[in-house]
Amino acid sequence: MSKLFLLVFIALSQRVQSFGIGSTLYCYQCVSTQPGCSPFNWFWHWSQACPEDGDTCVKVIERKGASEVVTRDCLSALKGVRTDIPADHYEGCKPAAVDVKLGNYVFSSIKELDVKKDYYDETTFCFCSFDNRCNGSSSLKVNKSVMFSLTALFMVIHFLILR
Repeated sequence: MSKLFLLVFIALSQRVQSFGIGSTLYCYQCVSTQPGCSPFNWFWHWSQACPEDGDTCVKVIERKGASEVVTRDCLSALKGVRTDIPADHYEGCKPAAVDVKLGNYVFSSIKELDVKKDYYDETTFCFCSFDNRCNGSSSLKVNKSVMFSLTALFMVIHFLILR
């Protein structure tokens, strides 16, 4: 009975730590205009598997005055749409890249098209690729020290008390 209990505990603790299967990275995909995306609520949004190997989760924060638009997605999904992605995709937040040649010969009278990508005052890209679902809320991450201490406590109880 105790061996079965041990196996179930190890399986559950590994599931809580990994939150994923294989080498696929899972990211949240939503825009803050959707309910539950900003502020983020993981009950509303399921994560999606990123299509490319070595992909990165991205959280794009665009601010103009008091308004803020947050976009969460895989980097491979944003590459074809965004021209202001920073060259450094390593963990952390970075300001958007500036393309001085963007829209030089375009004279659009429709300001909503935002051809020159200068509508927002501040655009920040936050990258993460080491944890599944890392572009969500930071309070949802599993603390590794808590998992280690719970495992150690279980081992002490199992080997000292139950034997």
